[in-house]
Amino acid sequence: MASSAFKPVIGLTSYLEPAKFLVWDTEAALLHRVYLDCVVAAGGIPVLLPPVSDAHDRLVSTVDGLVLTGGADVEPARYGHEPHPATYVRPERDAFEFGLFDAARQAGKPVLGVCRGLQVMSVALGGTLTQHLPEATGTTGHQPAPATFGRGTVTLAEGSRAAAILGAETKTLCYHHQAIDRLGTGLEAVGRSADGTIEAAEVPGEFTLGVQWHPEQDTDDVRLFQALVEASVEASVEASKENR
Repeated sequence: MASSAFKPVIGLTSYLEPAKFLVWDTEAALLHRVYLDCVVAAGGIPVLLPPVSDAHDRLVSTVDGLVLTGGADVEPARYGHEPHPATYVRPERDAFEFGLFDAARQAGKPVLGVCRGLQVMSVALGGTLTQHLPEATGTTGHQPAPATFGRGTVTLAEGSRAAAILGAETKTLCYHHQAIDRLGTGLEAVGRSADGTIEAAEVPGEFTLGVQWHPEQDTDDVRLFQALVEASVEASVEASKENR
C-alpha cells in the first residue's frame, strides 16, 4: 500500500449513460463504485474522468496513474473491420480514452486497463479484436448472461509483471464478448484462459498492463490496484527529481 505521506491520484475513465437516481432520469457520468473502493483500499485517491473533453495532456498531468475501465465495445472502424451485429459502441468514449492512453504513455504515467481498457490499449497500438467470442470459442463462458460474471482461471507467463503481482495462476471474474485477436505493437500476451483467449497483456519495461477480466469485482483482492498505486508513487517521485 502507498505511504500515508503521499497518496497518488488515480484517474478512472467513466461512462456517459442514461441513468435513474433519486427523482432524476437523465444522462449521467458514472462508474461502478467498486473501482473507487479498490483504489482507496490500495492507498490511492480516485478521480473520475468523464469523456467530455479533448484536453488529454492536461487531464493526464493532474493524475499520477490511469485506469481505463470496462464498458462498451471499441468501434470496429478503428481497426479496419465492419461491425458485428452484437457490437455496441460509444465513439465519444473511444476518442477520449485513446487520447488519454497516448498522453499517459508519453508522460510516463502507469496505466491499468480493465476489460474494455485492455482492448483500447491493444487497438490504440494497432491491434484488432474478435468481435463476438461465442462464435470463436463455441461457448458463452466469458459472459454467461446479462449482468452475470463468468468464473475462470488465467495462467500467467513466468517473468511477466502480471505474474509478479498475481502469481502463476489467478481466479477471475469475466464479463466480455470480445477479446484481442491481433495484439497491438509492443504488447506481449502474458495471460490466457483455458480456451486460449488472451486475458492479460503488457508492455515490457513500463507499467502498461491490461487484463480482460474484472479485478474490481473482488474488493478483497486489490493487488493489481496496489501495483498501480505503487508504480504511480514511483513515477511521481522520478518526475519530481527530473523537474528539480
